[in-house]
Amino acid sequence: MHSYRDRLDAAVASRGPLCVGIDPHPGLIAQWGLPGDVNGLERFARGTVEALGEQVAVFKPQSAFFEVFGSRGIAVLEQVLADIRDRGALSLLDAKRGDIGSTMAGYAEAYLSDGPLAVDAITLSPFLGFESLRPALDLARSNGRGVYVLARTSNPEGHEVQLSRPQQGAVTVSQSIIDQAQAENQANAENQQGSHHVGLVVGGTHADLKVDLTGFTASILVPGIGAQGGTISGLAQRFTASGLRLLPTASRDVLGAGPDPQALRAAARAVSQS
Repeated sequence: MHSYRDRLDAAVASRGPLCVGIDPHPGLIAQWGLPGDVNGLERFARGTVEALGEQVAVFKPQSAFFEVFGSRGIAVLEQVLADIRDRGALSLLDAKRGDIGSTMAGYAEAYLSDGPLAVDAITLSPFLGFESLRPALDLARSNGRGVYVLARTSNPEGHEVQLSRPQQGAVTVSQSIIDQAQAENQANAENQQGSHHVGLVVGGTHADLKVDLTGFTASILVPGIGAQGGTISGLAQRFTASGLRLLPTASRDVLGAGPDPQALRAAARAVSQS
């Protein structure tokens, strides 16, 4: 299998950088005129992939909206992931997993191996310590998958932890996560054991990111595009370091146009040009 970064670069070169979130929350399912049950979930999520599967580089299903339906919802998620693969797009599961030891290894095995929930990449939470993610970092590297580590999120509460400094003179928690992620990428590249597979999640709505991304070599997932006020054209004013691989993501501004496939495709094009 080619590395995650190589597959992502190829998909973005062919289809553009937009990542579309598949967030089937009850309001959107109802807006599509669908029932608020697992059948509505399936028609919504699979209909999104069917409409956009050959246009969008990356889909980001939000795991929580599938989990709420129990085992039947997880079965729908499995099918959605298969649909994404069949259409030549990449899957990035937004699950924000983070734990320690064998539990973290279990999460890694579930999503970053070749099981029914296998994805191209997954979001991870490093706030039990960056090294707690080791099982996922290593398995992603060896299996040609990617991870996106929360660093500077778009929610307003995030700064309480992320911009704090553990001791006087230290860098912020966010900056420490960024630096450790890049150190991992660099070490793997030097040892020819991977190709910059440890990405970041950095929100696109901050007027000032308050972090230094200079020299970061993996991709950066950028939520906040569209309904949260961010635009793709405005990212250059926030992400000023040269050579960054940005993966802007939008959900409501695209999904709200459904269920008509043509309207969904037009909405995705509009967000891409925003």
